[in-house]
Amino acid sequence: MKDRPREFEESQIAGLIDVGSEFKGELSFKGSFRIEGSFKGTILSDSLLIIGERGKVEADVKVGQVIINGEIRGTIEARDRVEVHNKGRVFGSILAPKLVVEEGAFLEASCQTTGRGAPVQPDLKLKTEG
Repeated sequence: MKDRPREFEESQIAGLIDVGSEFKGELSFKGSFRIEGSFKGTILSDSLLIIGERGKVEADVKVGQVIINGEIRGTIEARDRVEVHNKGRVFGSILAPKLVVEEGAFLEASCQTTGRGAPVQPDLKLKTEG
């Protein structure tokens, strides 16, 4: 039997950083990824990132969607949606077409909603002549 490429569904958990685990570096994934431990660095994906209640993230994040139940410090850029649930804590900045914040969530962040489904772009510097 030939090996076929593995396909991921957004609802399927492709990876987990569990409680008591600490990672530093660059994380990229396909499918959904859940963080219940500690992560510092950069997170890049077109998929869903879930930060669990015990998760602590200090990172620049560029993902399709993010659900925050724990704590995140850094810049969050989402292609589709950011959800901050009632136990979520965000410190930094959020850029996404849709932002959902539940009652009880903590935000110490600058927030900007973009056009619907707009691709996440890196910061662009404008040149002026003259």
